Amino acid sequence: QVHLVESGGGSVQPGGSLRLSCVVSGNDIENYCMGWFRQAPGKAREMVAATIPSGSTSRYADSVKGRFTISQDNAESTLYLQMNSLKPEDTAIYYCAAMHLALNRCLGPESAYNYWGQGTQVTVSS
Repeated sequence: QVHLVESGGGSVQPGGSLRLSCVVSGNDIENYCMGWFRQAPGKAREMVAATIPSGSTSRYADSVKGRFTISQDNAESTLYLQMNSLKPEDTAIYYCAAMHLALNRCLGPESAYNYWGQGTQVTVSS
């Protein structure tokens, strides 16, 4: 069992930056593959970025490549999402998600993740 708590959301103007954090508790973050997802109003939830515990391999949605960076600090048991050059279409609730390594589905689809945070709102507007 693992518990995920996101923070760092807020309102920002287009072109601005935010850094989301997800604190992992209840188990060692290195036992999990982590990801960030988002859901905009009226739309399905989508993968934003995902990574493996070593951080050596990551995957990004085409819409955020070159602007967002996923990382994790295993000593702090925290997952991050650095978001730069934000656009209005990035407005959504952002969720942190985890799946145990034993599932052997790292970087897999949304359905592979079985632990979710409560979400943090990101609003990009002028």
